[in-house]
Amino acid sequence: MWNSLIMRYKLLGKSGLRVSELSLGTMTFGEDRGWGASKDESQKIFDAFVEAGGNFLDTANCYTDGSSEKIVGELIAKDRERFVVATKYSFPLQINDRLGDPNSSGNHRKNLIQSLEGSLKRLNTDYIDLFWLHAWDFTTPIEEVMRSLDDLVRQGKIQYIGISNAPAWIVSQANTIAQYQGWTQFVALQIEYSLIERTPERDLLPMAKALDLAVTPWSPLGGGVLTGKYNQPIPVDEHQGRLANPALGTISERHLAIAQTVSQVAAEIGHTPSQVALAWLRAQSGVIVPIVGARKLSQFQDNLGYLDFTLSPEHLQRLNEVSQIDLGFPHDFLQKNAVRDHLFHGTFSTIDNHHL
Repeated sequence: MWNSLIMRYKLLGKSGLRVSELSLGTMTFGEDRGWGASKDESQKIFDAFVEAGGNFLDTANCYTDGSSEKIVGELIAKDRERFVVATKYSFPLQINDRLGDPNSSGNHRKNLIQSLEGSLKRLNTDYIDLFWLHAWDFTTPIEEVMRSLDDLVRQGKIQYIGISNAPAWIVSQANTIAQYQGWTQFVALQIEYSLIERTPERDLLPMAKALDLAVTPWSPLGGGVLTGKYNQPIPVDEHQGRLANPALGTISERHLAIAQTVSQVAAEIGHTPSQVALAWLRAQSGVIVPIVGARKLSQFQDNLGYLDFTLSPEHLQRLNEVSQIDLGFPHDFLQKNAVRDHLFHGTFSTIDNHHL
């Protein structure tokens, strides 16, 4: 099973945990909502991931109403210790008898403990390697979250903690409080990040570098936009007199232009647009571990192809230019030559800054 390794491994942030450079996203595992992968297809995707050297799996209690965790539990059962299993809490399961229960979701201690116990049962395991807070709820005190997570680490039910979908100031405050209280700190940050969503470069990614957090981007293909499929001609429904694919109306011209450049680069180097988009992520600084999922084995196998090459500086520059964003205040202000010259009293060019 492990004879065809093509992946390298990264340390998960400031921890010593070794994870594969790609995380298998299992949000698609299970057909409960009518669009996911069957158990058989999930098995094939999992086997391809393991054959390539993958050991880092990402799921959540709410994915396919709990089926994702159940399937992952079955897939890892024969060799549980080999895998780094990550799951999440915050969002509710769609269980009718708990609809309207305000404590069936959120970041607070009650939901944290209930969610973790449910995940352990569905995954059929005694512990979670990496437990994510799924989304910040802006109501639970940070101290409650960090102390509750630390309690569960000390109990041996979780080994490491991470945070997803939260502002940079929340994450910074949480880890600072945990550091001075002697509690467990977040070692990983999960965010949306891709060529069409580069706004994390303003504060989230610099914070991750400063705090030594691993970054696991979700939606690295921009919800499918970066595959180039929305740049293709769309058939017109002659009877209805409208575009047959209404999703195009939600995609900006800017995103289509980025996807077009990705497709052009892909054609020039003999790879697919998906592979190019993932290769761009791989080239970014810091510890970046993309979460890649699929509904079909063929899609996942195509995505794995990004591990076989690196983009040239010229191609990276083209992709960066078409997708660049304004960093906004205070970043743009502080980078102005006049401001910088005044701040350093004309000596900026003479200083070697090893902090960069």
